Amino acid sequence: MISAERFNGIRTFVQVVEAGSFIGAARQLGLSPSSVGKAIARLEQRLDVRLFHRTTRSLSLTDEGLAFHESCIRALDELQQAEAALAERRQVPTGRLRIALPDLFGRDRILPVLLALAGRYSELAIDAVFSNRMVDFAEEGFDLAVRIGALENSPILAARRIGRQALHVCAAPAYLAQRGVPDTPAALAAHVCIGMLRDGQVEPWRLRDPDGKSRLHPVTARLRLGHHEAVLAAAKTGHGLAQLPAWRVADELARGELVTLLDDYQDAGLPIHVIWPATRRMTARLRVVIDALCADAGQQECLP
Repeated sequence: MISAERFNGIRTFVQVVEAGSFIGAARQLGLSPSSVGKAIARLEQRLDVRLFHRTTRSLSLTDEGLAFHESCIRALDELQQAEAALAERRQVPTGRLRIALPDLFGRDRILPVLLALAGRYSELAIDAVFSNRMVDFAEEGFDLAVRIGALENSPILAARRIGRQALHVCAAPAYLAQRGVPDTPAALAAHVCIGMLRDGQVEPWRLRDPDGKSRLHPVTARLRLGHHEAVLAAAKTGHGLAQLPAWRVADELARGELVTLLDDYQDAGLPIHVIWPATRRMTARLRVVIDALCADAGQQECLP
């Protein structure tokens, strides 16, 4: 292993050759001319050769100095190339990234972004876990997570908002033809509602009051189903009204299988964030995934 003193001696030698004088090298290195002279003397003593022909007016390389200079230049060039390659590697995502995603939203909206990145960067490896539970970064070794809903202030987590999950109250045209169209949230009491069952409770619907404030509106549900896909299937087949994420019913609305209701009372929805440990070093693989999710969110109709 080359010592710092030996490396500094080589660097000083190369600088003297390029500057053409001890004084010029000293100026460029921020040293005194005597320090430069002593460094060259120590280098010559260690190599047991004379590197320069010195006169009061000129400085030139000996044959040994010329050969040594060529070797030094090659070595320094290789070192510079190694540093450049390492810097480039830091800019290119490599290695494995573990990300925790909400089940349905993760598969429908986030997974395509991750697959596109995997196709673009051959050295990027991805572990994606789909679950609606809150993960523990420290205990479970995750690098990144996507969460839907308001975040608590946390000094140990960093976050970037990637969008908002809008919610639509919707129903099949056949149901509305039979039961009519509700025009206010109060009118929901006269309709069959399909509830999203979570932890044994039906999630209240998020609706906006006439004064613009967001409210949680409890609904009485005849069908209480524990998965958004099941709620969607029931709504499409005319079993009642449902409140579902805009991104999930976009295709059904476009095909006319569902229609939206109570649009004047539509809530602003829930924020969507990508989060990671604040103390985690921003690696290229972490940065490129965060940037891709933020860029993709801006193009999604369902994430205004």
